[in-house]
Amino acid sequence: MTGLIFILKNDDRVHFTGEEVPPSTFSMTNVEEWDRFRNIDMDKEVNMIHAFENSLDKRKGRVDADKLAVLNGWHRVDCRTREALRRSSVSELIEGYEECIRTFITKSSDGDVLELQIQDPFRRLLLHGVCEFYNLASDTVTDMNGGVESSKMTKIKKKKRGSPQLPNITLCHFLKMSKEGSCVHQI
Repeated sequence: MTGLIFILKNDDRVHFTGEEVPPSTFSMTNVEEWDRFRNIDMDKEVNMIHAFENSLDKRKGRVDADKLAVLNGWHRVDCRTREALRRSSVSELIEGYEECIRTFITKSSDGDVLELQIQDPFRRLLLHGVCEFYNLASDTVTDMNGGVESSKMTKIKKKKRGSPQLPNITLCHFLKMSKEGSCVHQI
């Protein structure tokens, strides 16, 4: 005797020889549960589906825009500077620079210049990286006092192409995620 054998939840065995049609999964479920599912008002169903699709589209569009903004900013940073930012153990310093830069972007007008006096070359490199991330022009000048180098001044200003956009994901957050092994794809 050939055929199919189904073992049901309560260990009953049902044998089919091929001439009978096996019961469908839906017919073996509780009828009341299936009827509630089947009898949803079609208008409500359509409205629910549209609302769900719209919320997914909005959420996906926002996340994609945030990802794109962060990746664009990250790709503007010089590769040497990117490596320094990745390896830096002074995340508080980068966070402080970033907070200062973000405030400068939001509170200043196009002709304003932010001047920061930073003597350490590595810290200046990190500052230039933060400026590149936010698409700002930065230049370090040496202040000569009587022919002797007295200090280094980093001057930061907005580029001529208009006001830079602040991404919702900060550089510090991006760096923390990359150090933790999280990926931008999961933002």
